[in-house]
Amino acid sequence: MRGTIPLKGLGVALVLLGVAALVGAELPPQEIARLGGDLTPLGGELAGNKEGTIPAWNGGITTPPAGYQPGMRHLDPFASDAVLFTITGSNVAQYADKLTEGHKALLKTYATFKMHVYPSHRSASAPTWIYEATKKTAATAKLEENGNGVIDALNGIPFPIPGSGVEVIWNHLLRFRGEGAARQFVQAAPTRGGQYTLVEFKEDFLGLYSQRGMNEEKLRNRILLFKQTVLAPARLAGGILLVHETLNQVRQARDAWLYNPGQRRVRRAPNVAYDNPGTASDGMRTSDNLDMFNGAVDRYDWKLVGKREMYVPYNAYKLHSGALKYKDIITPLHINPEHLRYELHRVWVVDANLKGDARHIYKRRTFYVDEDSWQILAVDLYDNRDQLWRVSEGHAINYYEVPTVWITAETHTDLQAGRYLVYGLSNETIPFDFTVKLTEGDFAPDALRREGVR
Repeated sequence: MRGTIPLKGLGVALVLLGVAALVGAELPPQEIARLGGDLTPLGGELAGNKEGTIPAWNGGITTPPAGYQPGMRHLDPFASDAVLFTITGSNVAQYADKLTEGHKALLKTYATFKMHVYPSHRSASAPTWIYEATKKTAATAKLEENGNGVIDALNGIPFPIPGSGVEVIWNHLLRFRGEGAARQFVQAAPTRGGQYTLVEFKEDFLGLYSQRGMNEEKLRNRILLFKQTVLAPARLAGGILLVHETLNQVRQARDAWLYNPGQRRVRRAPNVAYDNPGTASDGMRTSDNLDMFNGAVDRYDWKLVGKREMYVPYNAYKLHSGALKYKDIITPLHINPEHLRYELHRVWVVDANLKGDARHIYKRRTFYVDEDSWQILAVDLYDNRDQLWRVSEGHAINYYEVPTVWITAETHTDLQAGRYLVYGLSNETIPFDFTVKLTEGDFAPDALRREGVR
């Protein structure tokens, strides 16, 4: 039987449970009954911690703050909170047991980096129908083909009481992010001295797995449809990437197409996967870094280390604020820490180790996954010498008009190069619009061609 496992004796238990999960064991009824009982509807622990520094989950944000109107930039529900304390390179040892290896490295490497820790708010929430779908899906969802895919799952979190590392990652990949959305934002990859060029994007997203009324026959092994258009600078403007994201990418690789404005043609893009460079990222982000992790899971062995209390980026409404300009945020070596918010939360820790016959620039990755939303909040990335190379952060907020937890910006910091990439800043443009009406036809390759020649 799978369930929430005490940290003591976790290793042996997880080995046994992981074996059970990989051969396709569904959750028994008594475990499913815990969802909405001692566990949240998505599988987090309902209770707070014994110290009171992590509160109990009380439903998260269920109504927008007073004064918020649909279409507005999101108001900060926690704007009145004061900083509890600040972690710096000089006091990092005092908090080391609750810091990721990546955060410890950032604090020790950069004297200008700091972590302002605020009161913890378990703000994560989702629609009631997602909670109901999770309870239904948890009774049937199974891994297939050594964890490369998931079957008998729709809409909900497939493994709300995970028994293996790959199940936690699948929860992230299949989590609810709205049924569809559009946004405009910028990306920047500053040099060590702080010089950068803003790359502006428009993205459209249709979450097939999360569509109400979806069934496995209509899903056809697809999770989502994604279209990314470069708006600026002029030398890159007009390029379009289209992705049809498949569920089991070993059986059926994701379909991807690129529109080249210079050639005015659409061509297949089979290399938009794994460790190929992200669009205009200056090599600072791999394709599967986007959204902290995406794509196929087959090149790694996934180990569930356990659950820990850690200081992680959370409720990043200050970073999301329209009062900030990009120049206020993008500074040399790392983004401006004065605009960042960290809180103490419980996270699932998953180690991904590259298989002996597989290739990837990251030999090992350690993921820190929010227990309440299944959003990956931080990742430690190691090179082939087993040295910590890059540190990724997902600065999450609750888009409470949906509601859903997703990141407002992600950062990927290269400790060896003294550079970083920030992706997703929308302070001077339009944040996510979850009211946009998109159809599968908007993501057809022919539509891409028509859009590109306008």
